[in-house]
Amino acid sequence: MRTRAVRIFSGETFEVPASIQRIDSRSTHGWQVRYCKAEDRTKIFSDHTPDGSGAAASLAKAVAELHRRITQFPAPTGLRRRAHSTKKSALPPGISGPALRNGGGTGKTPYYCFQVSVPLPGGGNTTRSVYIGTERTRNDEREAAALAKAQQIREQAVEQVVQAATRARRAIVVETLATQA
Repeated sequence: MRTRAVRIFSGETFEVPASIQRIDSRSTHGWQVRYCKAEDRTKIFSDHTPDGSGAAASLAKAVAELHRRITQFPAPTGLRRRAHSTKKSALPPGISGPALRNGGGTGKTPYYCFQVSVPLPGGGNTTRSVYIGTERTRNDEREAAALAKAQQIREQAVEQVVQAATRARRAIVVETLATQA
């Protein structure tokens, strides 16, 4: 599991996993778990001491909560699930168009298609085109069918990325727990 060194106000340094933040204010000293998109997405584990002497115990509780959440919730991927506020069209995220493409060579008929941004499980993405029709064959029914197919392609790809990220994150937790035992 990725960790970083965090030095707290008392001068102690801790190796802290990603998704755990240190909170130090006048009235609060503790570790906050920030993982998942549920209603209770954050949880703080207080040191219960003003001098920071309880930081190690509260960090251990926060790490245990992080491990529990990783095994319970899907991993965050950073993929857009809702359309961005600046998107001008009413299309779902990852889908654009309809775009007019030339047929590719001389004498080829131009056609309309939707462009779908398809995320890949290993990272990165690729683009797929979903054919709508030519100037003559394009109509509302074909466009609706092509949009439904584009949405299905995008949703399946997002689900595969989420599953792959979740499996990888959970494998890291299992490995971490095995080395600690």
